[in-house]
Amino acid sequence: MSKESMKAYWKENLGYLAILLAIWFLVSYVFGILLVDQLNSIKMGGFKLGFWFAQQGSMYVFVVLIFVYVKLMNKLDKKYGVDE
Repeated sequence: MSKESMKAYWKENLGYLAILLAIWFLVSYVFGILLVDQLNSIKMGGFKLGFWFAQQGSMYVFVVLIFVYVKLMNKLDKKYGVDE
């Protein structure tokens, strides 16, 4: 793999990481802490939505983001010919 390819690979990888971490931050911190009072006015399954994000939603989103990252990285590895 050439040096330019390695730089492009890591640039795309870091872009994926930045987007996924921003989503995780939004869900866990913004929805779970900062906007909890506004979200609590909405009910989901009998529970206040702010409570759900703080207790359950952020964990579910984190697990989903792990699988999304794996899928994106497998695609990126194939693109640059470093897949197993």
